[in-house]
Amino acid sequence: MAKVVVAEELAPAGLEALAAGGEVVNAAGFSRQALAEVLADADALVVRSATQVDAELLAAAPTLQVVGRAGIGVDNIDLAAATAAGVMVVNAPAANIVSAAEHTMALLLAQARNVAVADASMRAGRWDRAKLKGVELNGKTLGIIGFGRIGRLVAARAAGFGMELVAYDPYVSPDSGRRLGVEILTLDELFSRADFITVHLPKTDETAGLIGESAFAKMKDGVRIVNTSRGGIIDEEAIVEAVRAGKVGGAGLDVYEVEPLDESSLLREEPRIVLTPHLGASTAEAQDRAGIDVAEAVSAALGGELVSSAVNLDAGPPADLEVTEYLPLVERMAALFVSLARGLPSQITFRVGGELADHPLAPLRLALLKGALSGVTSEHITYVNAGAMAEAKGVRIVTETSEDAREFVSLVGISGTLGERSPSVTGTVTGKGETLVGIDDMEIELPFGANMLVLRHEDKPGAIGRAATFLGEQGINIANMVVGRNVVPGAPALMGFDLDQPLSESQVDALRAIPGIEKARFLQFRS
Repeated sequence: MAKVVVAEELAPAGLEALAAGGEVVNAAGFSRQALAEVLADADALVVRSATQVDAELLAAAPTLQVVGRAGIGVDNIDLAAATAAGVMVVNAPAANIVSAAEHTMALLLAQARNVAVADASMRAGRWDRAKLKGVELNGKTLGIIGFGRIGRLVAARAAGFGMELVAYDPYVSPDSGRRLGVEILTLDELFSRADFITVHLPKTDETAGLIGESAFAKMKDGVRIVNTSRGGIIDEEAIVEAVRAGKVGGAGLDVYEVEPLDESSLLREEPRIVLTPHLGASTAEAQDRAGIDVAEAVSAALGGELVSSAVNLDAGPPADLEVTEYLPLVERMAALFVSLARGLPSQITFRVGGELADHPLAPLRLALLKGALSGVTSEHITYVNAGAMAEAKGVRIVTETSEDAREFVSLVGISGTLGERSPSVTGTVTGKGETLVGIDDMEIELPFGANMLVLRHEDKPGAIGRAATFLGEQGINIANMVVGRNVVPGAPALMGFDLDQPLSESQVDALRAIPGIEKARFLQFRS
């Protein structure tokens, strides 16, 4: 049973979803040392924004397979260290987007209509109606910096207030924006045209300090700004000065360069800046969705699945159903291939035929590398680090596609040359599951099982009987057995077995010593 450590408060729905798949250790409130100790034999770690998952913490968790972030940002997770360790990092990218978009609108309205200042004055016994005149959103231009999922939800809501919409996002084409009723501009053009600006960016080296003194100088007088994305994108000292100088008419901030916000921060002294304590995702609905979404992603990763949405996984577009069902097959075939090659060739040819050839193949190439590398190294190989590990070893995959799949709907093959050996394996997915249908020039049809034995033998009477008799004498039950003949008469033939019990090295050596048996390979797979 998998052990999942939850380092911060998670919604009950998320805890319940995690508990369905394993043992859950609630470590919320633990010191860093105590957390490291409980991670010593953990399979998964779930965090929110406070826990720093760095190389040191990862080193304390040698069996860790996945880190789940119950939210969208992963600023607190060292992705490079996790990738090097083969630890998948997953998040809940869509869990809080509605809540974040709604909080953006709340801050837009709050600072436009002086809601916070008005509330404070009323509680102080004043009636400052004449002093608290605001501005309307209707007819104003909203500049959206970062036109991703949250930015687009903000645009849809702002349109309902009658706002004109412009956006800056280097990854969004003008045509895409136009279809959504939004004009895509350069950043300087947005600064000069917007009456209101909202920020929806990740914090990176490029975006840190993006909106500071020079940016304010390019904006309209009286511009109003909201940031619900990440602290540090807006220069906090600069925005205070801009508000005091009248350049910025008001602001709404939910995120800060250092959180919690320091008591001495200048932001606290400026009433025209509405401050909230990182509440963008703090709704009951978002917390439930984040917990459930990250639990599903963590469970998928622990189940050995390739989670295409993992933030440190380069697998291209999300794998569709047809590709996903071939992942275990390709991984097992790759392990068999390197066993037959007795090592890892520097170039591996991956052939895909039939309907599967029309699908994205990047996930299958990762499965190939994972299976192949796991067969030649004791290092922990996962979908996450397989690509980098193969690159470091100088291994590359040449992919070939065709319409030909023999009599099958789809067919995959792996081949390569190492020294004098040039093995090849071919497989498909049938009604019997993952099935080996060819080794070298011989056709067989053997469903993959937990304990696979492949024997190359003389194509003469007696070899099959001697091998089967030996297995019986050893108390090894044969669940399935197939034979394959070479296309060349008199050439060696093939036996393939799916066994109920594993074989020891000495038993495999004994099989090789049987008269007529030329080669024996045994592989054990996770069932």
